[in-house]
Amino acid sequence: MTERRRLPVITLTERAAARIKTMMREKGSAAGVRIGVKKGGCAGMEYTMECAAEARPYEEVVEHAGARVLIDPKAIMYLLGTEMDYKTDKLSSQFVFANPNQQAACGCGVSVTLAPAPREKLNAARG
Repeated sequence: MTERRRLPVITLTERAAARIKTMMREKGSAAGVRIGVKKGGCAGMEYTMECAAEARPYEEVVEHAGARVLIDPKAIMYLLGTEMDYKTDKLSSQFVFANPNQQAACGCGVSVTLAPAPREKLNAARG
């Protein structure tokens, strides 16, 4: 029987991976950066991010170039297919999510409207 390859929930750009590795190194004992979504903001949902000391049960783990992202299981259906980047301009530096499940964003740039990924994509991610 051949093993099916699972699709990663998110992908990281080289810039995002480099910044996450720096964050993990600065924290010392960090197992990675935890990504999730929560209800809030004028568009309905907000991305969440925190340094994580250890992985929690059922979290999806994505690793790239030495960076480790832990994805809250409740967020997988909203983040599937997302590319995470890190951008710096004259006034700010921030992680940016190119999410195919995003339907809208508020004018202030803090919250988004997300729809769950289609069932066939969720099934492909499960392997």
